[in-house]
Amino acid sequence: MVFAQERAGNLGVERLLTGMHESRLRMQTIVRLRWFGVVGQLLTVIGVYWGLGFPFPIGLCLALIAISAWVNVFLRILYPARYRLSPTFATTLLAWDIAELAALLYLTGGIENPFTFLIVAPVTVSAATLPARNTIILGVLAVVAAAVLVEWHLPLPWPLEESFALPRVYKLGMMASVVAGMIFLALYAARLSKESRQMSAALSATEHVLAREQKLHALDGLAAAAAHELGTPLATISLVTKELERDTRAIPAIQEDIALLRSQAERCREILRKLTRRPSEEDPHHASLPVTQLVQEAAAPYRTLSAAVEIDSRALEGTEGGALLEPIGQRRPGLIYGLGNLIENAVDFARERVQITARWSEREVTILIADDGPGFSAEIMDTLGDPYVTTRSSIEPPTDYDGEASGLGLGFFIAKTLLERSGARLALENRAAPLHGALVRVTWLRETFEFKPAMSFSFVSTPQAAAE
Repeated sequence: MVFAQERAGNLGVERLLTGMHESRLRMQTIVRLRWFGVVGQLLTVIGVYWGLGFPFPIGLCLALIAISAWVNVFLRILYPARYRLSPTFATTLLAWDIAELAALLYLTGGIENPFTFLIVAPVTVSAATLPARNTIILGVLAVVAAAVLVEWHLPLPWPLEESFALPRVYKLGMMASVVAGMIFLALYAARLSKESRQMSAALSATEHVLAREQKLHALDGLAAAAAHELGTPLATISLVTKELERDTRAIPAIQEDIALLRSQAERCREILRKLTRRPSEEDPHHASLPVTQLVQEAAAPYRTLSAAVEIDSRALEGTEGGALLEPIGQRRPGLIYGLGNLIENAVDFARERVQITARWSEREVTILIADDGPGFSAEIMDTLGDPYVTTRSSIEPPTDYDGEASGLGLGFFIAKTLLERSGARLALENRAAPLHGALVRVTWLRETFEFKPAMSFSFVSTPQAAAE
């Protein structure tokens, strides 16, 4: 069951990552957008022809608008509202929108029409929802339509007694503004959409990592429930063995077996008492660990790799009194996982060694992870820690010790998120000359880091146990 759920979580994250290159445009969205366009075009045509009294081929314009409206009606009948369009189908529908608008502009003044800029709308929608190649196709179509409208179009609707004509240079300038606006809006929408999708996928991956931790806690709950149910029969066994031991004093051979049975029952009850402890009652030696042991536990999986891992921990110079004592923190899987990921990255980029230094004072606890590799490049220093920002090669992504693909820029993002949840602050820098390599500084306030055990309460599972 747990394996199946974990595999399902992996598949969910993979689907999110794969979906970055597919269509995210729903039928309901494109139908609603087209209805807005149909209503706007209809009101504009009616207002110009009957409101202002400007002559133009209104019959052909109304026919084009009616075709768009009927296309919407048919789409709404044939497909459910939540139907997700394929990239090809969505591109075809948006290409029709460009062609229909270009035909309307041809009938109403071409590039001189003040509504020419609306031709960029389908391209912007494509940039936000479709792969880049589809957006490029629509962009080329829109540019060709704008270029045609510069040279070939019917006169701009205008009063008959007046004449209106724009210079050719001005028309070319309007075309240039349409193309520039289209490129800017398309790139802006594509960038925002990409960042939103990456953040969603990164958060899903983080939730998947945290779900593993929650499953471990769930196993504790199942163990406690099983221990509670087994408490009564074990208490009964202990009571019966006591009576048998008293009644069979004259038979030494049987007494030895009964004593063994009673001792094993007591041993089972002792194990169950440990399992039934609440998190606040767990063994303090297991629930807490000093900062040195925390670093050693996080670094343990990577000591067999190519780079040597050196650990040094002591109080800061000048620290006196109780602050000299080593801080003892709570054993948190997320904290160990986060530190382990930072150490793994350092080992991957180190040439010979990784130095992990733990220092503490009466106010702070700091862990420094330094390697002798190339260090952080200037262009990613400010963005490292955001999802999908990585210094690894994308040609052959490495695999972490759990067998999962890494190198996508999610590992550091997840580690940073888990450590910040524990109250830590992360700082990235390069080591000062003559040393070289990267340096990651993880800092906690001492009062935040240190483990504060809660009050414990005794737990009695059965009346029989209480009686004993």
